[in-house]
Amino acid sequence: MLLQVDGLRKAFGRRIAVDGVTFSIDVGEIVGFLGPNGAGKTTTMRMIAGYLEPDDGAIKVFNIDVVQERRRAQERVGYLPEGAPLYGEMTPWSFLRFVAEARGMTLTAARHAVRRAAQDARLGDSIDRPIDTLSKGYRRRVGLAAALLHDPMLLILDEPTDGLDPNQRHAVRDLIRKLGEERGLIISTHSLEEVEAVCTRAIVIDQGRIVADATPQALIEKHGDLERAFAALTRQEERV
Repeated sequence: MLLQVDGLRKAFGRRIAVDGVTFSIDVGEIVGFLGPNGAGKTTTMRMIAGYLEPDDGAIKVFNIDVVQERRRAQERVGYLPEGAPLYGEMTPWSFLRFVAEARGMTLTAARHAVRRAAQDARLGDSIDRPIDTLSKGYRRRVGLAAALLHDPMLLILDEPTDGLDPNQRHAVRDLIRKLGEERGLIISTHSLEEVEAVCTRAIVIDQGRIVADATPQALIEKHGDLERAFAALTRQEERV
């Protein structure tokens, strides 16, 4: 199993952000992570990526404990946070070289890693242009390439198409499908259309707990469409 999450819990003061979250993911799965704002999605993803330590529970990537062996686990995880910072004066090539070297890669290994990640993220001719001059879609691809540099088997993407125009969203979704063929992906998104278009599974979280874990098609068959499913599962209708 690529990822195993068991009884994950995290509180900030008196507020319980994540409350007993349990699920697993294998290679070839693209999992949409859904929930209203404040449901616990980002906190869960940060714990899986090793950026935040859980209060309780276990996280294993290829049976490596993320808490006990964080560095080893992170070697197998790529994380693209929402609004990932980039250095605008750098080109994608120089930025990715910087990230590779910060990871401790040798010069030769860094060159190979940058070429492969740039190709996987489909950066094309933008590789030698200052990041500040790129469209938002291509800047998002640079962040994705940075997450892919070390060739991780698990990719965690927080709102990968947020703020992109329809053409850019379509291109990134095609890229996600391709990446999901040989990896496991977790995608946090508010776009139910995106979940239906690219995800093989949907996990819905509300108030820190998983309230559904099924294929998008199964949720559609049960509730009529994903919008109704999301409203019913997260009790949005009661909160209006």
